[in-house]
Parts: sequence; C-alpha cells; structure tokens
Amino acid sequence: MPRRRLHRENLSMSPRLGRRAALALGAATLATPGLDRAQAGFPARPVRMFVPWAPGGTTDVQMRALCDAAARRAGQPVVVENKSGAGGILGAQAMLNEKPDGYTLGQMPVTVWRTPLMSTRPMYDPVNDFTYIIHLCGYLFGVVVRADTPWKTFPEFLDYAKANPGKLNYGSPGIGTSLHLTMERIAAERGIDWTHVPFRGFAENMNALLGGQIDALADSSGWSQLVEDGRARLLVTWGEQRAKRFPETPTLREVGIDIVSASPYGIAGPKNMDPAQVRAVHDLFRPALEDPAHLAVLERFDMPVMYKGPEEYAAFVRQQVAEDRAMIERLGLKLN
Repeated sequence: MPRRRLHRENLSMSPRLGRRAALALGAATLATPGLDRAQAGFPARPVRMFVPWAPGGTTDVQMRALCDAAARRAGQPVVVENKSGAGGILGAQAMLNEKPDGYTLGQMPVTVWRTPLMSTRPMYDPVNDFTYIIHLCGYLFGVVVRADTPWKTFPEFLDYAKANPGKLNYGSPGIGTSLHLTMERIAAERGIDWTHVPFRGFAENMNALLGGQIDALADSSGWSQLVEDGRARLLVTWGEQRAKRFPETPTLREVGIDIVSASPYGIAGPKNMDPAQVRAVHDLFRPALEDPAHLAVLERFDMPVMYKGPEEYAAFVRQQVAEDRAMIERLGLKLN
C-alpha cells in the first residue's frame, strides 16, 4: 500500500489524532516560513560570484578556492567572474541590477563602502543597497621595493621620501583602497609628498614595480614568493603582529606608526534578499570557509579567518562606514 494513502487512512481512523497532527505540521511550517524550502533547494543552478580584481591576485586566488569548496558541497558550480578596475567597486555596481535570489553574489572590499563617501555624486548607498551575508577574512598588507634599491628598512624609505618631495611614487590596487588610504595617512603624519599610482590589480602593480615604473608597491601578500625568491624586498607589514612567513620584517607599529590595517571583507548579494535565502547562502559558504583546501590558501598568503554571520556583518559595515566617513573628511580625500 502506498505510504501517502496509508497516512491519509490513519488520520481518518482517528480524527482527533489527525487534527493534532495537522496542527503540529502547520505550526512547524509557520515557525520556519520558507527556510527549509530555501535551504533544501539551494543552489538548484550555478551561482555567480563577482570578484572585482584581476585574475591571479591574492583575492582572486582566495575566492576561487572558497568557491570551489562551496561547489563541492553544493553539487553546483560557483563561478567566479572577474570585474577588475575602479578600485574594486565594479562587482558591487554589477549587483545593483541583479535579482536578490542568492544566485548572484560578490566579494565586498572596503572600497565598496569608501568610494561613495569620496564622491560628490554617489552611485549607490553602501549600507542599504546590498545584503551582507558572511564575513570571511582579512589580508596581510605590506610595502615592497625591488631588491636592487638602496632602501633596506621602511624608516630609510620614509626618510628619503621626506628629503625628496614628489620624487617617489608607489602603486596600489586603486583609489580608496585600504592600501591607498594608509599610505596617505603615513604621508600626512610624516609630512611626505609622494605620488599614488592606482592599478587594476596586483599583477599590474607588481609588473610596474619590477619594470621600474614605480618605486614601491603597497599591496596584499601576492608579493610573498617574489620576496622569498629575492627579487623584491619587504620593508614593513601592517598587521597586529609580524607575519609568520616574514618574522624579520617589522610592523608599522614597530617602526613608530600607530596603524593596523587588514582590510577585512566578505560576501554580499543584492539588496532585499529574503532572510531565508540569506541563511541558505550563508550555510553554503560557512563550511567552505573552514575547508582544508581553502585554509591552505589563507595560510599561504598569511590571511586570517575573520568570520561574521549576517547580522554581525551588517552591523560591522554600518560601523566601518561611519568611521571611514570621518577619516575621509579628515584627510580631505575626494574623487576627481
């Protein structure tokens, strides 16, 4: 006898029991409206992940490892789409016109929050135009020069810049990035005049350094292998503590500059995502964050796990936007 038919007949044999069962089922459905459906059916097709940096850089490598780990669990592809340029905001801009169904997501660098704050005509609201889902990790940042340059320490580099106004330049991944703003904070504190050269991503930045177009590179730890190979020299890192792979290199605080910068980031979707869908996407990427293959990439680049769930992540964004607004106004930074 089919199970569905037997279930109906059992209910009809005990009307009181049948009513209780129906009420219990209804209560359970009301307790988690849409949650089971969203989680059980997601993803039913490939998921797109906008990564607003060029292929081959630190973030691209990390996000591809994360998406691969999520795809293995989901049984559906999680496809990285690179949208490099404009300091890392093109992925966020692309999401503005996407459906809030969880199938289009984006890596959210801090420039997504800062760029509108520096613009006289903001293209979006960084707090309200996105749905923040899961916070992932942060970077190891540092300043790197070519191995054949005379500067052996960061203080030597700063002293030269101070004595030669306008002569030095440095590259970063773009205007409004943590790397750009931190270098400008250092310049303001030390009375230094140097030139910022923005690039579309790490590969362009490093090629410009090695080719002699720029004097220094401020970027995330994609430079690690070149430093280990002796082609570049790491002058300083920007974390709370010295990097495990480069224990001889001091932090900014150790050279007398009271700044710590890790530029943490996460994943968001278009605004107005259903809370159940947010939870389903979160639950796809939460175990991927701790996947051994992904953790190996984080270890390779000295990137710390900095997990936050949806509510905590959204609160973090609100706090950071307020702090960044005050910093940008203090430094007088505006987009041309």
